[in-house]
Amino acid sequence: MGKTVLVVEDDLDLIGIYREILELYDFDVKTAVNGKEGVEKFIECKPSLVIMDGDMPILDGYQAFKQIKETDKDANVVIVTGFSEFEPKNVEAIKQGLIKVISKPLGVDELIALAKKYSEISV
Repeated sequence: MGKTVLVVEDDLDLIGIYREILELYDFDVKTAVNGKEGVEKFIECKPSLVIMDGDMPILDGYQAFKQIKETDKDANVVIVTGFSEFEPKNVEAIKQGLIKVISKPLGVDELIALAKKYSEISV
């Protein structure tokens, strides 16, 4: 347990890329295409890390992050966004326990480093 990564992203091409890369490193990858589905999948599979787009339909990444944290205060969530990490909503999310805000694009090395770091947390 602890090697599951949940990717919440409305761009299906990015989901495919993230999945392919993470699976090369033996991560079990679960996916969701919007924030609402992401929260549901989080509750279902309790991943070691959630990598989530900030801007999605139905429930954006920030709203989904808040719901995930209400479910599990120790959840490890990263938001990938086109905006600066110093945007007020990003600063606020970090204060509420968001691990990191990453400006797009998310590089392969950073993706693997995050997944490895948070999969090694003992559960």
